[in-house]
Amino acid sequence: QEAYKEAFGELFQALDAIEERLSRQRYLAGEHITEADWRLFTTLVRFDPVYVGHFKCNLRRIADYPNLSNYLRDLYQVPGVSGTVNLHHIKAHYYGSHKSINPTGIVPVGPELDYAAPHDRARFRKAA
Repeated sequence: QEAYKEAFGELFQALDAIEERLSRQRYLAGEHITEADWRLFTTLVRFDPVYVGHFKCNLRRIADYPNLSNYLRDLYQVPGVSGTVNLHHIKAHYYGSHKSINPTGIVPVGPELDYAAPHDRARFRKAA
């Protein structure tokens, strides 16, 4: 329990710090997408549908962070990216393969997520 509580606190401290950074700039390292953004994307896209319930990372959802949730939708909407994300497959993998965490293998139906919804990240575009 103590290890979980410590990791839980560290996780949300990190998400809070990223939320604050993304309040000032479009991407992690500034105005251009970098590998760091794509590495974070793979965690963020799984967070609400899997990590919140399966791994008990439930202090806040990514949807509760305005900058992180808009950033996630921004990256998801980069041409070609949405076709690589299969939320059903992601949930089926995690909930079906970790029998010690989810012995029944039940895959949750929700949450409803719309990563194709409009985002506000264009507000960081440079003025001409």
